[in-house]
Amino acid sequence: MLLAAWMMNRRSLLLALSSTLALGGCLRPDFRTAQLDATATGSIGGRYTLATGDRLRVIVFGQDNLSNIYAIDGTGGIAMPLIGLVKVGGQSTAQAARTIEAKLAAGFVREPHVTVEVDAYRPFYILGEVTTSGQYPYVNGMAVETAVAIAAGFGPRAARDYAVLTREGPNGLVSGIVPMTYLVRPGDTIVIKERFF
Repeated sequence: MLLAAWMMNRRSLLLALSSTLALGGCLRPDFRTAQLDATATGSIGGRYTLATGDRLRVIVFGQDNLSNIYAIDGTGGIAMPLIGLVKVGGQSTAQAARTIEAKLAAGFVREPHVTVEVDAYRPFYILGEVTTSGQYPYVNGMAVETAVAIAAGFGPRAARDYAVLTREGPNGLVSGIVPMTYLVRPGDTIVIKERFF
């Protein structure tokens, strides 16, 4: 009799626990975007800082042999004729133009005028419950849902109302739970989680 009561209580406990876990999987976690927002979310604009993987169009007026497209390497620099390696990682395009002008003015070109534009942004990464995870070219103004579409859509067990986004902040990597309409920036890593029901 005591054993039967204990088995019944155990079954009730297991049933209640499994119901709670199943319902918990239906709930979306609270969005946590404050730290990500502090890393300059939104349109790229003037706040964009250059980093490894970006391709730059550098125009040196009157110097066609120096005007070209340069890729930022792993050290945060670009290799240009005459002046060699120029560190531009962590700078805006305007700051990079001033840096290049200063190097050119140091005995190579008299009164150089330089313009720097981003030719191609560094890629973003999407992992988890999508059809084709991997690295993809960044599209300006894209949201998480656009990134999922680029990765050929959700997997069959994907949580479809939130994602975990990680990006490089001023003090290292920052992660947060974001809605599907959250704007993605170059270099971001998006993880689509699995739902639990």
